[in-house]
Amino acid sequence: MFPNKTKVLLILTQDVLDRARVLAGEATTALKLPVSLQIVLRALIEVGLKRDNHLALLANVEGQAKAVRHQRSVAGRAGLRGN
Repeated sequence: MFPNKTKVLLILTQDVLDRARVLAGEATTALKLPVSLQIVLRALIEVGLKRDNHLALLANVEGQAKAVRHQRSVAGRAGLRGN
């Protein structure tokens, strides 16, 4: 089905995971086909990437990037204190 595929580790909050599971259940009911969590996440990523100039998407990306930078900064400072 996907000849050019790769594996990705995706860490999500429990809330986001729960909402994606609900969407998978709703899609299963509406489509009368089994829809897995993986299918839902793949579809959300593909649709999100097509909306490259959507302000909410860009704001979400910015917030996550800043959170990662902050976590790395805190971890780096803790590492310096530990030496």
